[in-house]
Amino acid sequence: MILVFLAGVLWSTVGLGVRLIDEAVVWQILLYRSVSLSLFLFLVIRLRSGISPFTMARRTGRAGLVGAVGLVMAYSGGIFALQHTSVANAMLLFAVAPFATAVLGWVLLGERVRVATWIAIGFGLLGILVMVVDEFGTGSMAGNIAAFLSAMGFAFFTIALRWGRAGDMLPAVFLSGLIGFGAMLIICLVLGLPLILTPRDGGIAMIMGVAQVGAGLLLYTIGSRALPAVELTLLSLAEVVLGPVWVWLLLGERIALNTVLGGAILLAAIVGNAASGARRKPPVTLA
Repeated sequence: MILVFLAGVLWSTVGLGVRLIDEAVVWQILLYRSVSLSLFLFLVIRLRSGISPFTMARRTGRAGLVGAVGLVMAYSGGIFALQHTSVANAMLLFAVAPFATAVLGWVLLGERVRVATWIAIGFGLLGILVMVVDEFGTGSMAGNIAAFLSAMGFAFFTIALRWGRAGDMLPAVFLSGLIGFGAMLIICLVLGLPLILTPRDGGIAMIMGVAQVGAGLLLYTIGSRALPAVELTLLSLAEVVLGPVWVWLLLGERIALNTVLGGAILLAAIVGNAASGARRKPPVTLA
């Protein structure tokens, strides 16, 4: 639980990173982020296993491929949404992820959802509604669709992690970096976007790939071996709570009262579900 929560903390800095970038658009940011993510995970996997990450990525099979594609959809849709719709719309649609994961986990994996988790999801959605009530309804339809697809992609990624939990699924995250690099390179070339960014924009994007996405996904993937899929996505909603906090602390942006109240409700739901889950019989450790 702690690892997955910390992953959400790292991911919560995405809004801060995007705000600090001056000129680069979503596809350029993702291109550079994919490069640094792939290099970081190549080193991590190689040092951990002594085996080629490309070989290990092939061994993940269908679960790894589904997870990698889902993850590319998740982070591409997420940044596109933040740049093309209101933060309120994006956050509310990101919150679809636990519900989608609960249904997919039950249908595809036979994972039952605890009553306490359903209650926590309900309170979590209430908290997000309180956070965005004054801003909801603005933004483009394309951005809204991207946010929804991001939530669905993250749900599929989480299901794939649980599907392949008997093996090391970190190579699937490495595979997502390779797929993301190829896809973003093609998009940049088709749209005529420069491949060379300013040192500031390129540096921030690459730092995001390692310290934010790479490290966060490393923690999330390790934690996925011991938690049901729906609880993984619920814990990761710490990202929504803390996102406004970083831009307030570091950029001086004002936090509305609704954001504070809604964030408190959402955080209470996350903590309550974690506490109720901690009282259960510890899960069997997977080899």
